[in-house]
Amino acid sequence: MKIPREAVVEELKRQLWLAVPLCSVAFLQYSLQTISIMFVGHLGTLPLSGASMATSFAAVTGFTLLTGLTGALDTFCGQSNGAGQYQMLGIHLQRSMLVVSVVSVFVAVIWANTEPILIAMRQDKAIANQAGKYARCLIPSLFAHGLLQSILRFLQTQSIVFPMVITSALAALLHILLCWLLVFKTPLGSRGAPISISICYYLNLLFISFYVKYSSSCKQSWTGFSKKSLNGVFSFLKLAVPSALMLCLKVWTFELVVILSGLLPNPALETSVLSICLNTFTLAWMIPFGFSAAVSTRVSNELGGGNPEAARVAVGVVLWMVFIEGILLASIMVVLRNMWSRIYSNDKQVIREVSATTPILAVSCFLDGIQSALSGIASGCGWQRIGAYVNLGSFYLVGVPCSVLLGFVAHMKAKGLWLGIIAAFVVQVTFYAIITIRTSWDQQARIAESRVKESTMSPKTECEV
Repeated sequence: MKIPREAVVEELKRQLWLAVPLCSVAFLQYSLQTISIMFVGHLGTLPLSGASMATSFAAVTGFTLLTGLTGALDTFCGQSNGAGQYQMLGIHLQRSMLVVSVVSVFVAVIWANTEPILIAMRQDKAIANQAGKYARCLIPSLFAHGLLQSILRFLQTQSIVFPMVITSALAALLHILLCWLLVFKTPLGSRGAPISISICYYLNLLFISFYVKYSSSCKQSWTGFSKKSLNGVFSFLKLAVPSALMLCLKVWTFELVVILSGLLPNPALETSVLSICLNTFTLAWMIPFGFSAAVSTRVSNELGGGNPEAARVAVGVVLWMVFIEGILLASIMVVLRNMWSRIYSNDKQVIREVSATTPILAVSCFLDGIQSALSGIASGCGWQRIGAYVNLGSFYLVGVPCSVLLGFVAHMKAKGLWLGIIAAFVVQVTFYAIITIRTSWDQQARIAESRVKESTMSPKTECEV
């Protein structure tokens, strides 16, 4: 069936309208941690090492987990919005806020014991001590992070994106000033950075909450707190847990590869190379993240609205966009590889190794862009459980073993470790592509209709606040 050119152009506009602001939000959110590391780095090597370790530990055990749990809203809120069941968006939001708040309590206990955990993992005691202090000061931000991510998903699924950009930008700007004051102008030292992060997370949460409560854009989707949100939490978890696994399994793999680099000959060099590659990869990932979130919103909205053909058009448009974006990004990375390497280090050997690894990194960024779009499609359809299985097999049955074999057995070192990541992406993209190609969009629309009806069948007892 031929798709009208007008439909493709309109869909392209809609996705770009969503993707560009969402890329900005991702970058601004990520910048809080980066800015903190930059300020702490001026205090000395030990505080920098402790802050870096604590940031990595916090991302692996907490921030990524909470962000993943809120991914269930891509399906529930997106499809409810498409179906015109606007009041259900607020109910789903409250369920997400309840789940992430409970999980945050358990994560907080882990963060409070960061130092003994790192020491048990045979990390340097002095660095573990610094990391423990940093992580304890970061605990308040944990609770704000989960609530903030829930609200951002709630707004994203309604295509309300520019308020997210504004509040995130304000928080980032305030963090620069506050971090400078707390780190350099008070006795707090390195602990000032996580305290600043916590304050700015809560300010961002406050700003965006005011918008949701008082904006006419959310008048139908937010009608106040309701007891109805306490029902259906189990159904929410059936998508939230696999959604968290989809994200965590991927992120944990990258952290594991960096740890493995420390076991290579000349670990200082190899760890530096892998860390620079990972940082570059994370920055590059902000772009496909925007497209992933955009297509998730578009697919869930159209399926919820009973428009399977429009959902199919959204899928085709995003795959073409990430393909073109991936080619351009990979080409730029290869052309500028020597210049980019010098931004991170003055060491000639590090520069040479990073430059040599960049073409491999560029391929991985290209593949990650495609898989990010396919993952967004999966979230929009409610395939989180399938996604969790695909990511488990791709990264832990293929990726990590390949990294070990190529890095240690084939003596390819850092290049070998990253080639293992590429192997995982190839498998991941292949499986997601097969699932997407074989999808009956008419059937997915019927499933979405059933999911929306099921969510509205909960008891209607409400307590408005």
